[in-house]
Amino acid sequence: MNIQNKKIFIWRRISVIILLILLIPFSNACTVFQYQLRPPIVKPHKVETLQVTAYCACGECCGWEYNRFNKPVYSYGPRKGKRKIVGKTVSGIMAHAGTIAADTKLYPMGTIMYIKGYGYGTVEDRGSAIQGKHIDIFFKSHEQAMEWGNQTMEVTIWLPR
Repeated sequence: MNIQNKKIFIWRRISVIILLILLIPFSNACTVFQYQLRPPIVKPHKVETLQVTAYCACGECCGWEYNRFNKPVYSYGPRKGKRKIVGKTVSGIMAHAGTIAADTKLYPMGTIMYIKGYGYGTVEDRGSAIQGKHIDIFFKSHEQAMEWGNQTMEVTIWLPR
């Protein structure tokens, strides 16, 4: 291999490395954008007035406490004293921004909702206190949840049928 071919070989390697360095941030951004929630275009929606409250994963919002072994357990209800996985929803995923708890008889799992001032969310959880035209939206912190409080407002709803 002569010097000319070695230079071309090295230049190609460097250009591939530079290309990868430039593309990695964009590939991560693409994976973030592909999971953004959007309403179904072809499905009809309805607008209903709902009571919208807020919650976070803390014990005060979700009804859990630490037992004597320093493990989270349910504080009340039929599962009182049983192990609690903090942040896990009924659907099996961990709660995140956009998680909505609702009465699944009215709004089944997978229902997409738009709440003004919060954005889009999906019904992925339910709670014993969430009944009828009442939803609970997830926030990352207790302070944000308390700031939202309890509001009655119009919500745009896309059922999963």
